[in-house]
Amino acid sequence: MKATSRLVRDNIKSLKPCVHGGEVWEAASKIGLRKEEILDFSSSVNPLGPSKKALESIKANLGHIPSYPDSNSTELREAIATQFRGIGKDNVIAGNGSTELIYLFVETFMKKGDVALIPEPTFGEYERAVRRIGEEPKHVKPNPNFQFSPAVFARDLSGAKIVFFCNPNNPTSVLTPPEHLTAIVERALEENAFVFLDEDFLEFVDGEERFSLIGKIRRYPNLFVLRSFTKIFGLTGLRVGYGIASEEIINVLLNAKIPWNVNCLAQAAATAALADKEHLKKTRQLIKDEKAFLMRGLMQIKAFKVFPADANFVFVDVRQSGYTAAELKEKMLREGVLIRDCSSFRGLDEYYIRVAVKTRRENETLLETLKKIVGNDVEASFIT
Repeated sequence: MKATSRLVRDNIKSLKPCVHGGEVWEAASKIGLRKEEILDFSSSVNPLGPSKKALESIKANLGHIPSYPDSNSTELREAIATQFRGIGKDNVIAGNGSTELIYLFVETFMKKGDVALIPEPTFGEYERAVRRIGEEPKHVKPNPNFQFSPAVFARDLSGAKIVFFCNPNNPTSVLTPPEHLTAIVERALEENAFVFLDEDFLEFVDGEERFSLIGKIRRYPNLFVLRSFTKIFGLTGLRVGYGIASEEIINVLLNAKIPWNVNCLAQAAATAALADKEHLKKTRQLIKDEKAFLMRGLMQIKAFKVFPADANFVFVDVRQSGYTAAELKEKMLREGVLIRDCSSFRGLDEYYIRVAVKTRRENETLLETLKKIVGNDVEASFIT
């Protein structure tokens, strides 16, 4: 038999793993600690964890493990649809995390020679999904404050098949106004291009309903909106995401997806999580209060350039600290605190970090550890 490497498709040979936050298992092993002994600020998820109702639902559904799950996640999709005005079950698809839906969308709608337009920096799985099918993405650059204008996209949209956009963006935490997004969607519609809009972090934004484009899917047949149970619902390890779009798009994706892609416990937990409005209310208030506290603390570190944060994480330029992001991450990890080195994001150099908003005690530990390592001078710069 030939060497395995000679039997692999060329586009798969050239693939590289996408770096993510939340690598706490690897980090713990590296420094000889238990996972529970590391404070993980690299993963931007609900600091309160999942709803108790979701956990109770998991226990109540353990008896379903011997059976196949509902392959189309019907009950969950119905529950999701009730959260949005004018949306029905047939406008919803559930996935094994939102990342599965990124790959499914690309594999379903892109063919050889098609172009995907992707901002930089942004979530790396968009690009990896495009490269996995053997195509090269085209990148759009932001202004110096990491904001994207419709004019920039309009210039590059000609010939594109899919436009990816994350709002608020990861890792910059920048929220793009809905009128800018609508302009991009309308321009894409003129070019017969899809817009894949990732709103995974939007539920952490005050008044998120005003910024979401979910209510516009009937007006724009080229729009697909991605959401997740990983972030605000804290069901990270169960892997549940969903997308909302026209019935036509959803029907195609349902036919293309693998069977039984969302397990029975994930479906039950996600359905229960949607119903726990009190947990969501408590989470949003905590994020609002603690983000303000964390921002104030980070701005007291003179060596840091702190960017405005719309999501539940803060983006920081650390070049004046004397450390690269990788070096700072290593020193913080030795203190039992894990931060996100953002140098793996296309379009960024080696001097940016991202830190999640967590509970008061955890945020205090982060700030104390940072000040211990880089100093405690006041009045850091703040980008407006």
